[in-house]
Order: sequence, then structure tokens, then C-alpha cells
Amino acid sequence: MAGRQLKLGIAPTPTGGPGKNYQWLDPEIPGDASVDIDWYIAQARLAEEAKFDFVFIVDSQFITPDSPPHYLNRLEPLTLLSALAVTTRHIGLIGTLTTSYNEPFHVARRFASLDLISKGRAGWNVVTSGDAGTAGNFGLDEHYDYDTRYARGLEHIEVVRGLWDSYEDDAFPRDRRTRLFLDRSRQHALNHRGEHFSVVGPLNIERSRQGQPVVFQAGDSEQGRDLGARTADAIFTFAASLEAGQAFYRDISERAVAYGRNPDEILIVPGISVTIGDTDAEARELERTQGLADNDFDAALAEFGRSFGWHDFRQYDLDAPFPDVLHHAERSFRTQSERIVAVAKEKDLTLRQTVELFSGPPRSPFTGTAETVANELQRWFEARALDGVNIHTGHPAQLRRFIDEVLPILRERGVVRSEYESDTLRGNLGLPIPENVHTRARREAADAVPVA
Repeated sequence: MAGRQLKLGIAPTPTGGPGKNYQWLDPEIPGDASVDIDWYIAQARLAEEAKFDFVFIVDSQFITPDSPPHYLNRLEPLTLLSALAVTTRHIGLIGTLTTSYNEPFHVARRFASLDLISKGRAGWNVVTSGDAGTAGNFGLDEHYDYDTRYARGLEHIEVVRGLWDSYEDDAFPRDRRTRLFLDRSRQHALNHRGEHFSVVGPLNIERSRQGQPVVFQAGDSEQGRDLGARTADAIFTFAASLEAGQAFYRDISERAVAYGRNPDEILIVPGISVTIGDTDAEARELERTQGLADNDFDAALAEFGRSFGWHDFRQYDLDAPFPDVLHHAERSFRTQSERIVAVAKEKDLTLRQTVELFSGPPRSPFTGTAETVANELQRWFEARALDGVNIHTGHPAQLRRFIDEVLPILRERGVVRSEYESDTLRGNLGLPIPENVHTRARREAADAVPVA
């Protein structure tokens, strides 16, 4: 990808996401920030002023009393992003919608609307839902198994993209003289009938200036990686080390090539946390103390069951070996649960030790002075461990320090932009505009006709 630069996103969970049950006690964070549109607008404008690529709104549709504060009370993503669309001009707007509990026509129409409202800045984060309890909110007795979830996900994405191409770019002449509003030859029904969905179409909305919303995907299982390599424009992930990031990057590239795709057209964007201090030691201590302040063992233990279908770990002896509970994760966050169980078994950990290990204060590679953080980001970027970062905004003071202290260093080195290159999300991410499938078919048919 020519002129490659580090891409930047923020993922705001103001009152505290997983492992951050007391983040909302920060006096800079309003207690109702997760449902305060003015707070989100201020964050989006701050990120846009710093020339970030996107704001990413996470979502899930099942909670328990033990869910983190932000999950307990938050705005629906596309409603929220529509408000941001009319209060910003350049920053991308990415929202999570599940393929397991939404119909393709609904998803296609809502994101196409956001894409037009924002003038080409919409992105869809595709998930298949890991919270097994979600099924009960949508009339099902149990959550789909892994294979079904990802088979539905693949077909769902294909249907949505087919619907987004219902109109070719010249479908609406809107010629007042001839009273021609629609060129009927440029409108196309989908007539899809598959294993999981049956959709006639066409979608009743035109394409935006970026052609289609950008498709992001999050999932680290074998099925998740395959889905991302096959369908996504960008992939949200997590990497504990540069080497792990490089391995994931190579894996996705190899899978993409196997599907006949150009791997340079798939961006790898891990989620990260950043802590900045006046010295590296001060930053590490701040990371530790904030981590301890944002959570405690009781809250961590209660929340620990989420990956295992919200199985309640409070029923076990904390100082006994980690219990045999993997079967509870079969229709939940299975990949994460398998990792927890494997580590607990390998290290012979008790339940208490396992919770402390996985829920204790995080130790991010991107902690230190502004120069240390800038150096590490540049090192990962140049080593092809990532194409961008999705910063989980925690304490407001840290986001400001990143913008005020780290970005100028990276900007001076040419690692990040000084100005937006485009007014669309695809343009700023360096991704191509997908040609309408019907326009391409017509062009290829014309090219195949021999010249007399």
C-alpha cells in the first residue's frame, strides 16, 4: 500500500468496559457518560481534530447485574453514530451489529443510511455474538453453535453487500426535462435464497461516495480468522507482543491470498491501551495503580464468567484448582475460554490465581514516556505487526497526553498524517472503492465483445 501510514481509532467505553468496573469514578468522566451524546460528540471532535481515522462503538445485547458499567447502560450504536455524523466532517464512524440477531436487509439499510448521512464515513464491525444469553432476547432457547454462527455470518455479509449494490452509481438521472427519475436498467433485485437467509431486494437506497461501508471483523477463532480473511476490509484483534502481532498478520495475509484477495487491502488493527508518564517507571506505576483502582477482585470474579456463558465462578473454592468448566463456553466466547483453561492447567493455577492473572492490572506494550510509546508504535508498524491501532479510551487525561505528546513525535517522523487525505473512510484508510458488481459485469461483457 503506497504511502503507508499508521491508522488511528478510538473505542470509547466511558463509564468502564470489561475489567474497568470503577473507571467511572474518575471525576473527569460523568456518571452518565455512556448515554450522554454530548460526551460522545466532544470525544469524536477531539479525535477528529487530532486526525484520527475513526470512532468505534462496541456493542452487545445481553447483560447481567455483573456486566461492566458501560454495558449496563449505553446508546445503540447506529443511533449514536448518526448523531456523530452530523457533528463531524472527516472521522470514520464504525458500529457493531451482530449477524446472529439482525436480518441482512435491516443491516444493509441502516448502514447505507449512515453512509449517506455521513457522506461516506460508515463502517460495520461484524460480530456473531459471544454472549450466549443473547438468544433469550430474540425468541431462541439457545445461542447458535460456532459453526452455525460463522456460516450465518458469511452468508449475512454476502447478502448485505449484494443489497448495497442494488443500484448502480448512475441509476438516478433525476432528469427534470424528461421526467426520468430512475434508469430501471440500473436497479437490481438480489433474489438470494441460501441456507440461512432468503432476501429478494432490491435495497431502497443508493450507494454513497465510498461505494459501500467499510467492513470490519472481530474474531480470533479459526472460523473468525477465516471469515475476516475472506470478507473484511479491516480486522480488529489483540496482540500481547510484537511477535504475536506479526504471526496474526502473516496468518491473515496467507488466508487472504488463498481466497484470491490482495492482503494489502486488509488492514490489521489491534485494540490497545496507552499509559504515558514523564518517565517509563512513572508510566508503569500509573498503569498499575489505575488498573487496581479501576477494578477489584470481587468485581473481576463476578465478571469472569462472561467468557464461559456467564457461568458463576463465585460458587467454587477460590484456592482449589481451576474448575472443569470449559463446556459452559461451547456457545459463548470459546476461543478466550480455551486460552484461560489452557493457561490455568499448564501453570497449575487455582481459581483465585487464574482470575488475578487474567483480570489483574494490564501491562501494555504501549506504556512509558511519549517517546517510548511513539517508538514502540513505530516499531510494531514497521515490523508489520499492525496497520493501525484502536485505542481503548479509558481515563481522559491519558487520551489527551497521547494526542498532545505522542502524535507530534509520530507526525514529525511521517508515521501518521498531518491532514486528512480524503473525506471518506475508505479514502483515509487507503482502501479501494468496490466497483458495483452489476457495473463490472456489464463492463466485462462489453470488453469480451470482439472488435469488428
